[in-house]
Amino acid sequence: MKRVVITGVGAISPLGHDWAAVKARLQAGRNAVQTMEPWAEYEGLGTQVGAPAAPFELPSHYNRKTTRSMGRVALMATRATEVALEQAGLLNDPLLKSGRMGISYGSSSGCPANIGDFGRMLMCKSTEGINANTYIRMMSHTAPVNIGVFFGVTGRVITTSSACTSGSQGIGYAFEAIQSGRQLAMIAGGAEELDPTQAAVFDTLFATSTELNDAPSLTPRPFDAKRDGLVLGEGACTLILEELEHARARGANILAEVISFGTNSDGQHVTHPQAETMAGAIRQALDGARIAPSDIPYVNAHGTATDQGDVAESQATHSVFGERVAISSLKSYMGHTLGACGALEAWMTIEMMRDGWFAPTLNLTEVDARCAPLDYLTGEGRRIETELVMSNNFAFGGINTSLVFRRWRD
Repeated sequence: MKRVVITGVGAISPLGHDWAAVKARLQAGRNAVQTMEPWAEYEGLGTQVGAPAAPFELPSHYNRKTTRSMGRVALMATRATEVALEQAGLLNDPLLKSGRMGISYGSSSGCPANIGDFGRMLMCKSTEGINANTYIRMMSHTAPVNIGVFFGVTGRVITTSSACTSGSQGIGYAFEAIQSGRQLAMIAGGAEELDPTQAAVFDTLFATSTELNDAPSLTPRPFDAKRDGLVLGEGACTLILEELEHARARGANILAEVISFGTNSDGQHVTHPQAETMAGAIRQALDGARIAPSDIPYVNAHGTATDQGDVAESQATHSVFGERVAISSLKSYMGHTLGACGALEAWMTIEMMRDGWFAPTLNLTEVDARCAPLDYLTGEGRRIETELVMSNNFAFGGINTSLVFRRWRD
């Protein structure tokens, strides 16, 4: 089996778009959650907080012609990919159009505004406002398709529209495509844009934070006894995955190695997570990496701050690792970025491993007694020197993912 390494990363996030900016926010203990004043216009929408991506600029070649098929979700994904390719030294490289490089990328949905265009068509019995690009912007695989067209990628396209595991499945399936020798390199990750319609989805399930609309810095509160639900965020993250020997041959700078991916499904309920199968995905990843639970000192949690999700995840983690593993949730800083979270959190977890410092969970002051006993990171974070880390994500539909990364040493 081929070994797979990461040679480039590009990101757009609520905390900033490079590791220096993100790390500064993590170490300062400041989240990016804010009151979403325009959401007050929507009658019945309980949550009024969100975490928009930090402002970002686009180069001049992002013009009307090159972006006409892109909504915000595809635009963020494409720009993040460009930054990642540049860091990897592969921007404009012949590899992109060779058929040996593919894309594994996802989002929960396409651009909500364009989904609304078709909703208006059904309500008003008129196609006014719908044009040739409306569907391209709204389709669930709009991000990978637009990435492929923008950069001329001719390898396989794996579309991972699996809600909260879109980004982690994007990385995992890219890893498997290279590991098996099907592709030499892959553009992998996920993206999501922040929209009140998505907030309404979770609102109807009583899963959003509504009690702290006037105190956004205090929410979300993953694993905390007083948590009241998730906060939505947005962003995009692209990782360039590459076969090790190819990366070495061209002198690429290697950031980390992807050594395993586990994924399965609960097969029981769309919105009630099952600790047993969540633990099964974690064990798959450990088995695939041929390592013991004791080899992993830190797990980056999905940690959404939902009532059932936090309890089930903590129980699953405890059943594999026991009480000793350190765990924290980056969603406490940037909210739940849905299709982007698996990729953003994987990238940040890798960077924390490289720095030897792991961020705590914000707003966690009293662990819910129903959550399993784990080493929950709080306060100022912790110095941990480790060669291995794990990042887990769990999605609606009972889709579970676990990724294991290894520090790269030249």
